[in-house]
Amino acid sequence: MTGLIVQIPTLQSARLHLRAPIRADFEDYAAFYLSERSGASEPTRRKAWKAFAKEIVDWSLGGLGHWTVERERMHVGFVGFSQPDDYPEPEIGWALYDGYEGQGYATEAAGLAINWARGRLASLVSYIDPGNTRSVAVAERLGATSDPAAARPEAAPDCLVYRHWGPA
Repeated sequence: MTGLIVQIPTLQSARLHLRAPIRADFEDYAAFYLSERSGASEPTRRKAWKAFAKEIVDWSLGGLGHWTVERERMHVGFVGFSQPDDYPEPEIGWALYDGYEGQGYATEAAGLAINWARGRLASLVSYIDPGNTRSVAVAERLGATSDPAAARPEAAPDCLVYRHWGPA
């Protein structure tokens, strides 16, 4: 039996390690997905598995996806890129698990990912829920600016768009 081999890069900073998601990461991912913080509509463990698997499949479909973010071998969250068919542009997104907020991990991990993506993407945005002031702050720390004229995903017509680079 042969399988699909996808090379997912690893990225490293002084504090964080970004690596390919593995099955053992699912329990932490599911706990986040099932929490109110995820913003998932009608969250279930089955939907969590589908979302987790999608993070990995995206690498094979478009050469971009999500990484598991580790600090001292502890899973602290995930960061990465997506562009489902209803997204007008590639997006970088991030999420931290409970207890890891407020330590600069989201900004640091997203910064590593953004540096990796430069030259690979013509544009990059973050679609952010209007009430998510922490993600707005991360986007601004990363140098992104609000782009009220940008197109939005069909599923999130009221989201804020923060542009990291590229044309609208």
